[in-house]
Amino acid sequence: MDRYERINALHRILKAARYPVTVPRLQEELACSRATVYRDLAFLRDALMAPVEGDGEAGFRYAAAESDRFELPGLWLSSEELYALLASQQLLRRTGGGGMLSTMLAPLQQRIEGLLAAQSGAGRWPVERVRVIPHRGRRLDEASFRSVASAVLERRQLGFEYRARSTDEATRRRVSPQRITHYRDNWYLDAWDHDREALRSFAVDRISQARVLDEAARDEEEAVLDQHLASSYGIFSGEPKGWATIVFSPKVARWVADEHWHSKQQGRFLADGRYELKLPYSVPRELLMDVLHYGADAEIVEPAVLREQAKSLLSLALSQYDK
Repeated sequence: MDRYERINALHRILKAARYPVTVPRLQEELACSRATVYRDLAFLRDALMAPVEGDGEAGFRYAAAESDRFELPGLWLSSEELYALLASQQLLRRTGGGGMLSTMLAPLQQRIEGLLAAQSGAGRWPVERVRVIPHRGRRLDEASFRSVASAVLERRQLGFEYRARSTDEATRRRVSPQRITHYRDNWYLDAWDHDREALRSFAVDRISQARVLDEAARDEEEAVLDQHLASSYGIFSGEPKGWATIVFSPKVARWVADEHWHSKQQGRFLADGRYELKLPYSVPRELLMDVLHYGADAEIVEPAVLREQAKSLLSLALSQYDK
């Protein structure tokens, strides 16, 4: 543990302590010598103006009247927290909707990289070592994303034009944004649609001419949002209309067993090495896409209607090669 992390850890120990902490305990917690503990306490008190009180016999703590108010100045994070924050910023920059946010976070990223470089003893933090590869992410209009994010955070209504991908029909919408969801390298807006008086999810890449309105947004309870928007398979919201049973070949069974398809999924290995997966779904389209992704290594067992839909899609795909 270097000095930067020791000071951070010492601050946390003293801030959480209800009674004075002895020097031997600080030595153990900080993995350092007695002399180092005293030097760090002096730095914390004299340089950072921390409300340290006590002595070497009784121990040290923060003055009770000032403990809650005092925080370390500037950015004080552990190495693990810095790594996590930098990796998160890299992920945000590559999600397709982080252009605006990445620009705003650029000064913070430079500070984080400098701190990491100092802690690692390198002249420069190799940011290129953190790599996130997006999977077919869609291009977003930065102005629309900015308006959507602002409306969500400021709790104001949002007006926009929405062009549905299935019909390409453009409609005007007025909604109360609830939250923005990042799902499969794409951004979605979960919102209360005032014209339709229902909860809806909108693909942000299909939103244009977005503007934040003056009216306050209607707030829905988290439990209601989760039940309506997260109770079914994938991004397609609504109450589940049925359960699907899919059996995967032994070749892909171990991979599928480690995958998270749905919060209520049920899976088990069969005696012959295959893997059986059961999960609820509402709109079958995305589920069919995921199952067909496995080709001959996946079979929809039930319900019969979903099985027939899969057969039809496979037949249509095969017919393209018979021309």
